[in-house]
Amino acid sequence: MSKRLLMWDETLFRDPMVFEIDFIPDEFLFREQQIADLSFQIQPALRGGRPLKSLCRGPPGTGKTTTVKKLFEEIEGNTKKIVPVHVNCQIDNTRYAILARIYKRLAGHLPQASGTSFKQVYDAVCRLLVKDDLVLIVCLDDANYLLHENEINNVLYPLLRAHEAYETVRVSAIVIFSDMDVNPVTAFDARVASVLRPTEVFFPPYTAAEVEEILRMRVSQGFYPGVVSDEVLHLVVDQTMRVGDLRVGIDLLKRAGLLAERDARKSVNREDVSRAYEVSQRFHLSSLVRSLRDDEKVVLSVIGSMSRDGVETSAGGVHSGVLEKMSLGYTRYYEIIKKLDTIRLINLDYRSGRGRTRLITLRFDPETVLAEVG
Repeated sequence: MSKRLLMWDETLFRDPMVFEIDFIPDEFLFREQQIADLSFQIQPALRGGRPLKSLCRGPPGTGKTTTVKKLFEEIEGNTKKIVPVHVNCQIDNTRYAILARIYKRLAGHLPQASGTSFKQVYDAVCRLLVKDDLVLIVCLDDANYLLHENEINNVLYPLLRAHEAYETVRVSAIVIFSDMDVNPVTAFDARVASVLRPTEVFFPPYTAAEVEEILRMRVSQGFYPGVVSDEVLHLVVDQTMRVGDLRVGIDLLKRAGLLAERDARKSVNREDVSRAYEVSQRFHLSSLVRSLRDDEKVVLSVIGSMSRDGVETSAGGVHSGVLEKMSLGYTRYYEIIKKLDTIRLINLDYRSGRGRTRLITLRFDPETVLAEVG
């Protein structure tokens, strides 16, 4: 029997945008409670007051960004008096860049490229808010990128105290942390903590059943019927759970579909998923490594080198290897190991015998890890 091949102008994708990282689904599953909690925080703004502040915490790929964007989408569709501004702190990670992003949202254009100080942009933002009687809600997404150089406090302090210089200004903040090692108590200094006082909204990892339902909905929306079988979908779910990041599963579906389409086939098979997983896994690894601090990257590089060379990676042996590169106390070292285990870069297991030796194994190919760490 001959294969049923795609014609040159045919496609497997009903809507390719469903598999893009910034796609916001109409029906957003398993985050109803988080949306409700954040909506409650914003309620005072609908009555002309100042909204409460929120702190969203959870591992990467647990729906924090999409939840906030979904909420902001609803705000924009229902009122012109509240101006929500989403800031990606991986890109805009200085107080000037963040204020410039807010100014652009209010004025429709960025401030002058040169010769404009932070104070000038700040005053312009406040005047625009006063002029149109607007409430500003700023979401600092991936705010852990602002922790270095105390930038998170340098940003939040003038924003949250704007009402002291401009009496009628109402500004609130939603802060998102994807680094579970960040301690909210120590992340903010006293002057910011006194006005921030956020309500914490936690985003737990998705269960396998939840991942399957979310991906099944994406398949239904994004592909034509029959393109992805239940068997293939279950394989994608398994691969997604291995790395613990829903975004990997969505990217995996997209890449597997493109591979099947390139081969002019009518459906995605297991081989497509396996080939796509190598790329999606690398994408996920890159995003994890970028989020690490310098000392965490050193520990990961030592684990990678020892794994590549076939050296036993016991916790004590890795620590000795790290000490050859930098000074690192065992308490901090063990915090790093626990973090690398939590975000699924490594597995931390115990070996029975004399005492309980902790053994560290990489979840990724050592050469790939070393290439990403650089």
